[in-house]
Amino acid sequence: MSRVLVTGFEPFGSEARNASWEATRLLAGQPTDIELSAVQLPCVFGASISVLRAAIAEYRPDLVISTGIAGGRTEITPERVAINLDDARIPDNAGAQPIDRPVVSGGPAAYFSRLPVKASVAAVRAAGIPASVSFTAGTFVCNHVFYGLLHLIATEMPSLRGGFVHVPADMPVPVIADGLAGIVRACLETEQDLEVPAGTLY
Repeated sequence: MSRVLVTGFEPFGSEARNASWEATRLLAGQPTDIELSAVQLPCVFGASISVLRAAIAEYRPDLVISTGIAGGRTEITPERVAINLDDARIPDNAGAQPIDRPVVSGGPAAYFSRLPVKASVAAVRAAGIPASVSFTAGTFVCNHVFYGLLHLIATEMPSLRGGFVHVPADMPVPVIADGLAGIVRACLETEQDLEVPAGTLY
């Protein structure tokens, strides 16, 4: 049986809820033939990666999909690139507001997702849910976790597959959960990503 770890974030800023956590918790509670665990990450630089690392050690997953909300987006968007930069427009939940700092000192400038992002988009669309590939996870805690996960994979756990998915803050939680379920299946069933266009002009 495949083991999958899905993470979402606690509320942050002025938000009273975080759809990424509500959807991952709902997903983990649904009947499935997959051993699926959901963990809430703190919206805190540093601590979020520590909690993720501990969850990976506890659940020993084959696949990790971290999620977060993206205000203003209307589609579920698997992220393709994580950059080695923390540049916070607002403080995190611990009051930290790093500016122009690396996620990992001395780490590569960027990592590409270890998920089949195009196949993931196709799976979400097949369920009738809007989706597209994203090429920026921002520079807040979402990108921080995304980069931290990929750095962990690159340096310590090369057999682990993992990546990040942004979800709309205002999309109904059951719809997000259905979209994430499609992504989980696509990731488990796809070894080579689809060779279809998904780029942008700007």
